[in-house]
Amino acid sequence: MKNLPSKIIKLAEIISSNGGRAMLVGGCVRDELMGIEPKDFDIEVYGIEPIKLKEILKQFGRVDAVGESFTVYKIGQDLDVSLPRRERKVSRGHKGFIVEGDPYMSFEEAAKRRDFTINAIMQDALTGEIIDCYGGQADLKLKRIRHIADETFVEDSLRVLRAAQFAARFEFEVDPETVEICKTIDLTDLPKERIWGELEKLLLKSQKPSIGLKYFYELNIASQLFPELTSLVGVPQEFEWHPEGDVDVHTLLVVDEARKLIDDLTYSKQVTVMLGALCHDFGKPATTQFFDGRIRSHGHDEAGVEPTVSFLDKLGIFTLDGYDVREQVIQLVRYHLTPGMFYKNKPGAGAFRRLARKVEPDLLYRVAKADALGRNPEWIPKEKWFKAEAQEWFIEKVRELNVEIKAPEPILLGRHLIELGLKPSKQFGDITKAVYELQLDGKVTNLEEAIYEAKKLI
Repeated sequence: MKNLPSKIIKLAEIISSNGGRAMLVGGCVRDELMGIEPKDFDIEVYGIEPIKLKEILKQFGRVDAVGESFTVYKIGQDLDVSLPRRERKVSRGHKGFIVEGDPYMSFEEAAKRRDFTINAIMQDALTGEIIDCYGGQADLKLKRIRHIADETFVEDSLRVLRAAQFAARFEFEVDPETVEICKTIDLTDLPKERIWGELEKLLLKSQKPSIGLKYFYELNIASQLFPELTSLVGVPQEFEWHPEGDVDVHTLLVVDEARKLIDDLTYSKQVTVMLGALCHDFGKPATTQFFDGRIRSHGHDEAGVEPTVSFLDKLGIFTLDGYDVREQVIQLVRYHLTPGMFYKNKPGAGAFRRLARKVEPDLLYRVAKADALGRNPEWIPKEKWFKAEAQEWFIEKVRELNVEIKAPEPILLGRHLIELGLKPSKQFGDITKAVYELQLDGKVTNLEEAIYEAKKLI
């Protein structure tokens, strides 16, 4: 393996001198074979007893042990070392296993416990020899996600979601036999954090999340976990109805467009935009009707709030890195049509500033733009307000007013009213609120003007 960290080479040499063998396993081997530079490494140590292995690892500084019935040793931030192990399902749930380490296990038996063939390839850390017991290299060339063994695969329901996220990240297809076995697996035992962990990777680590989201439907993930997604199937779009233009298809196109617009954002805001794009049309199933010769979904923006809350609850999403992702996603769904309507109606600056009090305009721009772009050009309606040019007009106005992130802070504060001789009371809030409304409309631009308006109110 190219650019293997020196500590791994040194560790492999010491293990070899003690009669053992250090094998790189899992994602680091897969990524190297795909031409992706690995960032983290996993090593399984064969032929070394656990006590001896622990003594060897102490030579590399602090060693953090993880696990109860078996042990994974963490060496720094990028290296996990463990014994090969076998797993036995004993109870329902992702953690319902008894796991036993065995340094004398065969490569074939150790690799069999893994989920997919592409993750079961091993490589000798010293010699570079590849051990591929289940045809993982062939599946990499075929761009195929294929499970290893029926009897072990079905024991861990998380693997169904992993199939979808790997398909999205690598733009692979899931093998038909793997699809069929995934469809039979009960996913209701999965905790929220594990579900979100796989969806997060699908949305952020892929360039085309739609590939994985299609498998959410095909593998029965959506039907078991996310009825908000299945409800979109078969609901026609408002404009230029087409058999391939239903809301579920449009949503996948929007998510792909949103993915192109987030690389410059912080992690929490990337998550917010992607979830906003995924949820933006959740209100259409309840509001879509056919009348006056057209399909219409009046009020689907507001109607989408309740199913969005339900969807986020299933993921346990609230704040990330101190950022209120949940609230912003809800508001992105509620206001995702607003940039286009502002373009159509050309409101004053106050409307932009008031909008910025409810939702972050820069993120709203990205979701609205993805919504406009996420259509086959032949389906885009003639109304200019719905096209991407409307979103560019919107963000230009937002930037002119300097409200990309939030509304302006109030100029008039309670301490200013105290300086005017008022005592704290309910009147404080009434006055500061009224002056702030004038500020949002541009009628108050500095403290002198704010105090003048406050005196008038007093």
